[in-house]
Amino acid sequence: MRNLDSLVDVNGDRLYIRFVEKDQAQPTIVFLHDSLGCVALWRDFPFMLAEATNCNLLVYDRKGYGSSDPFSPIKRTNKYLEDEADTLNSLLAQLEISSAILFGHSDGGSIALIAAAKYPERVKALVSEAAHIFVQQETLDGIEAAVKSYEETDLESRLAKYHGEKTDAIFHAWTDTWLSEAFRSWDITGFLPGVVCPALIIQGDKDEFGTLQQVEGIARRVGGRAEVVIMPGIGHTPHKEASAETAELVQRFITTL
Repeated sequence: MRNLDSLVDVNGDRLYIRFVEKDQAQPTIVFLHDSLGCVALWRDFPFMLAEATNCNLLVYDRKGYGSSDPFSPIKRTNKYLEDEADTLNSLLAQLEISSAILFGHSDGGSIALIAAAKYPERVKALVSEAAHIFVQQETLDGIEAAVKSYEETDLESRLAKYHGEKTDAIFHAWTDTWLSEAFRSWDITGFLPGVVCPALIIQGDKDEFGTLQQVEGIARRVGGRAEVVIMPGIGHTPHKEASAETAELVQRFITTL
């Protein structure tokens, strides 16, 4: 059994990970957080799901977030999510994880789709929760509302509990990138035919950052089996807004593997 709660060096950057490997023969559920997330903001959901499915568990802070190293003073490119998929693969290789089930939320869902396409030998299945595959006006409207909230409410101080002095950098890395003219053409649909593993695609029908066209686009284009679940009355974070229901959906999906 391996149980790591530490910083690990991945390609020269220190990333904070929580890794619980009970049985090397079992797959590892890897949790990929959203654009403002981190390990702590998943709360107990990863541990509850790993316990229910008898899987190993890996959850980590991407560079710039939570307890990981801060961003380098380099502006994000339109390929930043593809770069994160490459970093994920390096981390999995370092931890000798050869059978991963990726659970990605929002940005993390996009990373999961890219990683599954680029590294099919390592990814056994994936859960895409509120992922984006192209830019929609609804997404930009949601981000502009978040900018207003950051400027006019206590959002910054609430995020600072988790990201500390890195808070302003992560917030503007997200908003400045997505709201830029250069990012309007961002599109990862070309990766989707390479996703040959089984995929569970979850989205709330009240998602404030994207429409169901995202879900339909993923399901239509992936190269493997796709199961779609639309959760009525739920917004952008099903694993928080309907934690037990989401965990049950994912548990049922994993048992079919």
